[in-house]
Amino acid sequence: MIKVCAVEEIAPGTAIRSDVDGVEVAVVRTGDGQVFAVHDVCSHQEVPLSEGEIDGCTVECWLHGSRFDLRTGEPTGPPATQPVPTFPVEIRDGFVFVSLTPSNGVSL
Repeated sequence: MIKVCAVEEIAPGTAIRSDVDGVEVAVVRTGDGQVFAVHDVCSHQEVPLSEGEIDGCTVECWLHGSRFDLRTGEPTGPPATQPVPTFPVEIRDGFVFVSLTPSNGVSL
């Protein structure tokens, strides 16, 4: 697990982009305080998902509106058809730690 940031650095309902050992990761804090990490690249057009809108456990890509479930990485709305890698997250002492081994089996 790699220490990424303090939980309080991510406002509820938003995402930040973080370089985790050379991998761009979107670290998302949902409105109810859950924290998720996904590869910060939309599988449809390779733009940063961290710049998208967060709605519950879903992130919507700002370019074409592809939606991804933050828990599974699966697309929940077109035009994306391929999932994005999701990464395990741990919260310890108010800090977010991320593992770069995809939890959903989708390779980088």
